[in-house]
Amino acid sequence: MEKGLVERLEAAVTRLETLAVGPQPLVSSRDLLDGQLLDPSIDAFDGLVGNFLKKLVAAAEKIGGQVLEATKILEQAFAVEKELLVKAKQTQKPSLEDLALFLKPLNELIVKAHAMTEGRRSDFFNHVKALADSLTALAWIAYLGKDCGISLPITHVEESWQMAEFYNNKILVQYRNKDQDHVDWAKALKELYIPGLQDYVKSFYALGPVWGPPGSAPVSASFPAPSQAKASNGKAPAPPTLPSAPLFTSETASARPKQGMSAVFEELSSGKSVTAGLRKVTDDMKTKNQADRTGLVNKNEKEKRSSFPAFSKAGPPKLELQLGRKWAVENQIGKKNLVIDECDAKQSVYVYGCKDTVLQVKGFCANYIHRQHWRLPTIPQQRFTRNFHNYCKVK
Repeated sequence: MEKGLVERLEAAVTRLETLAVGPQPLVSSRDLLDGQLLDPSIDAFDGLVGNFLKKLVAAAEKIGGQVLEATKILEQAFAVEKELLVKAKQTQKPSLEDLALFLKPLNELIVKAHAMTEGRRSDFFNHVKALADSLTALAWIAYLGKDCGISLPITHVEESWQMAEFYNNKILVQYRNKDQDHVDWAKALKELYIPGLQDYVKSFYALGPVWGPPGSAPVSASFPAPSQAKASNGKAPAPPTLPSAPLFTSETASARPKQGMSAVFEELSSGKSVTAGLRKVTDDMKTKNQADRTGLVNKNEKEKRSSFPAFSKAGPPKLELQLGRKWAVENQIGKKNLVIDECDAKQSVYVYGCKDTVLQVKGFCANYIHRQHWRLPTIPQQRFTRNFHNYCKVK
């Protein structure tokens, strides 16, 4: 009997606790991640990756090679972005040096993507360059306020894509009506940022990322400094640790001496005499009162100034047709009988580094480019392309 009474009392206490807490909403397994409720913004980020990024990866797999390699880096960058969004709400708002530590995983991937654009250009340079420049849009998470040095998140995403769109449009022009896989890749890359990431940031983080309350753990707790990580592994000696104080504060900014025009304006506004250290110019120091200086210019000096500057030979003489389009006449000195026998309306004549030289062009010429004082003695310059026999020479 006592056992039954105890069970009835426990059941009554359970019902009272349930009524005190209130009714609980139903939670599906989809809304749970590691036992915690999933943030709607994180759920939307997964939708962004599923709708737009997977389409880009599928197009890259059809192309393969360097395009697929660069796209995998972008896929990793979006995965790191998701991790940063989750950890931002668990840490307090960082300082500038802590922000650099917070963004280090993302920055390493951006640097890795830009490293693929260096060196000799490959056939897929435009793909890699467009992708590397577009990754800068993910740095919207570094927005800490109007004085942080970057634009608002939405504006930053748009500006970053405008920088990448130049190379993305080159892909569309190059592979139009040639290879649809490349066209699909370029279109998927644009849709990932515009409207994909743009709409996502506008909906959830228009004023920047959401950080944890002031009592939350600092960034250094979630992202150990490089010195701590290396010391724990025991593979390399620990470099100097990051400074504990912010690099830029109001006190250090005011104490730092100003440079350039800021220093000039500060000196003027201080009321001090800025001409105190200047020497006074006396009458005998003025040019007009000096006996050895006159306003007349010697005839020889005038001819010397008006003459053509001395010519320095820059390379070997050259008279050749380059790529079937341009006649190059370079570094010819004292040649009076240079002749271009066959010149059509699609070719141009480029003259550079010649002196005391006469050039005869037979035929039509599309353009005449000169880098010296060449002149046509009897034919106006604008009629050069419409005459059969044309002579031009250098003084």
